[in-house]
Amino acid sequence: MLTQLTIRNYAIVESLDLELSQGMTAISGETGAGKSIMLDALGLTLGDRADSGSVRQGAERAEIIASFDISALPSAHQWLTEQELDLDGDCIVRRVITKEGRSRGYINGQPSPLSSLKELGEHLIAIHGQHEHQRLMKKEHHRELLDQFAQQQALASKVRQLYTQWHEQKQHLERLQTLDDEAQARVQLLSYQVEELNQLALGDDELSTLEVEHQELNQAGQILQNGHHALSLTADGEQDNCYQLLHQAIHQLIELPKGSATEQVIDLLSSAQIQIEEANQELRHYLDRVDINPARLTEVEERLSSIYEMARKHRVSAKELPGLHTQLAEELASLNSSDEAIASLEAEVKAHFERYKQHADKLSKARQKAAKKLNTLIDTELSELGMPAASFIATLNETAKPTPYGLEEIEFLIATNRGQPARALGKIASGGELSRISLAIQVITAQTATTPTLIFDEVDVGIGGAIAEVVGQKLRQLGERSQVMCVTHQPQVASQGHQHLFVSKKASRSNTQTQINALQQKDRIEEIARMLGGIDVTQRSREHAREMLGLG
Repeated sequence: MLTQLTIRNYAIVESLDLELSQGMTAISGETGAGKSIMLDALGLTLGDRADSGSVRQGAERAEIIASFDISALPSAHQWLTEQELDLDGDCIVRRVITKEGRSRGYINGQPSPLSSLKELGEHLIAIHGQHEHQRLMKKEHHRELLDQFAQQQALASKVRQLYTQWHEQKQHLERLQTLDDEAQARVQLLSYQVEELNQLALGDDELSTLEVEHQELNQAGQILQNGHHALSLTADGEQDNCYQLLHQAIHQLIELPKGSATEQVIDLLSSAQIQIEEANQELRHYLDRVDINPARLTEVEERLSSIYEMARKHRVSAKELPGLHTQLAEELASLNSSDEAIASLEAEVKAHFERYKQHADKLSKARQKAAKKLNTLIDTELSELGMPAASFIATLNETAKPTPYGLEEIEFLIATNRGQPARALGKIASGGELSRISLAIQVITAQTATTPTLIFDEVDVGIGGAIAEVVGQKLRQLGERSQVMCVTHQPQVASQGHQHLFVSKKASRSNTQTQINALQQKDRIEEIARMLGGIDVTQRSREHAREMLGLG
């Protein structure tokens, strides 16, 4: 549950610290005071989009921190553990927005993208807005609500996954089975190209080896001439070669008086003499391998010419030919799938569909069972909300072909009077009726919600009197098992809250500030009385407020 909300410099809130409790919390205030600011700020911590307009005028940045107790919420624990963000039963979500419009999110102190805030938020809070009835116009929302009520979201997700696997394999099979003229022409071209490359049979390292060999064969005479001259200069010459000159220098130094300086020089010269001798041997071995071989040179040049010509033909570098060969061969193999391969793929596609169908059938049965229960419960709710003749029907219509969402299309229908045919919710003429239908659906589906905090933002719009009192009682009942926060303008609803927050606005010459205060008994009586009687609070409205609060 949400335990604390801290807001700094957001919208017209300068500073706000709220401690929140279990049960139903009613939120009320004067028109224009910003009753939904707290909920909007909370939405930002859970990944809603933000802009520079979120920052209070004159401030550098806005900051919102929401603290949750998730000790009894294993799904949130698991998510945090998987993301390596777990913090011993607590969850602190922070959002910072600068006046330039930049935004940063944090989960338990670690920087996190907005997508992560949204994912986490689905485990923590469910928001039912005053415009929820607009979403009820969409059939896909009907499906989501029914699956939520049936507690089959995991199965619905599995059906979507299996459909994707089946559909992708089916498309692959269809591509192989319906090779058109263009594909056949591609097969012929690839066959010719791959055969040419097969005949070329270029090895992975052959090109670089040939290029080195060609250079040596092409310059063999020069290599031998320069190499033998270098041998003569290092050690093979009859006189004045490097080795002999160093020997003479060492002999001269040996005859000098012993000293550390001369000994060090002698060591260095001796080391140089050894290195010259080793270099001479290495050079001699190399020159022994160098051969003036015109026939081999011609052979190498012809091979290189074939390689370069093939590279030009395919418009790639010679080094890229082996990779191109592999690529073209793989494409040809794919296009030339044998009948056996197609048969194997057909069996695979069939197996994928059977798995999808098995799970989709299971989902259909769960939906049918849940729809019957949902129909009964919502009819009961509508009766209590002043629509005793209404009949709600969650219909499941079989689709013409499999879909990612199962084997049926789900639509909510309503008949508001006996003897009338059930029609789509969007065809309900009365806005008040639609509000009550929406509220009934929200109350029932919220009872099966796995999120511990439920937020209702002015869902009581369009109702009043005894119906508003029923709404308040139902929200209070939800508050017995979950944390419920309800923004309301109805005293009958506000009086049912276990706690009551009052939103007020204070204006000065330079700015306007919103404050939210928890009301104690006396102030709560005054607020309920204000909601009952308007600006002028009378003693009679106060007595009525005390009665509504159960204070006698």
